[in-house]
Amino acid sequence: MSTRLACVVFDADRLGLVARFWADLLGWIVALDRPDRIDIAPCDPDGPGPALTFVPAARAKSGKNRIHPDLSSRSLDHQRLQVDRALALGARRIDIGQGAVPWEVLADPEGNEFCVLEPREEYVDTGAVAAIVVDTGDPVRLAEFWSAASGWPLIHADGDTAGLRPPTGLGSWLEFVRNPDRKSGRNRLQFDLSAFPGDPDAEAARLCAAGATRIAEAGGAPGLALADPETNEFRVLRPPTAHCAPRSN
Repeated sequence: MSTRLACVVFDADRLGLVARFWADLLGWIVALDRPDRIDIAPCDPDGPGPALTFVPAARAKSGKNRIHPDLSSRSLDHQRLQVDRALALGARRIDIGQGAVPWEVLADPEGNEFCVLEPREEYVDTGAVAAIVVDTGDPVRLAEFWSAASGWPLIHADGDTAGLRPPTGLGSWLEFVRNPDRKSGRNRLQFDLSAFPGDPDAEAARLCAAGATRIAEAGGAPGLALADPETNEFRVLRPPTAHCAPRSN
């Protein structure tokens, strides 16, 4: 296995606005600022990730995202402060049918959903982003695929959820939660993998054997475009672009 999770990519209509919102909310720095791409990352280059990349969107957001971030909190007071900070930066509260839950459901300035969680023991050492959460019809199957793709071991799995964690035991979780809604259209948030030091074509073939499919992507975007077993789009980046890179939509 020689692919790893490089970054989470947001399609954005207003690149600067959305990237700055997330940088300010998470306390991260803008690592790259170009008209076609903005990267943000923890201040410590060795800090918990993955990084977030923002690229121009070809179409407006429609429907609930199938991938969203969950943010951590250290206490109930800290959770309230996190929510207040998000609202002051331009977020809004939203109702996605969550009912009475101990976490807060919000949307960023372009409507991308995220949660601010109540304190949980499993997230004490994740950094600002507790987890990247993926809606799925089959949590265990999709988690097993992404374990093979990211190199992150499967830590827990039950009927409705499954979770991966970096081998170091530090940083954000990658979690899969059962959701009956079917995917519709291109995902607003996607994953980029780096093939390091492997051959991207060989890695793409390995991932296809594990359940991925090759997909067409117009415009000559760097890397190889694939979809996971539930058709969530992702890319395998080619060296030397084995970092978050501009995407054509």
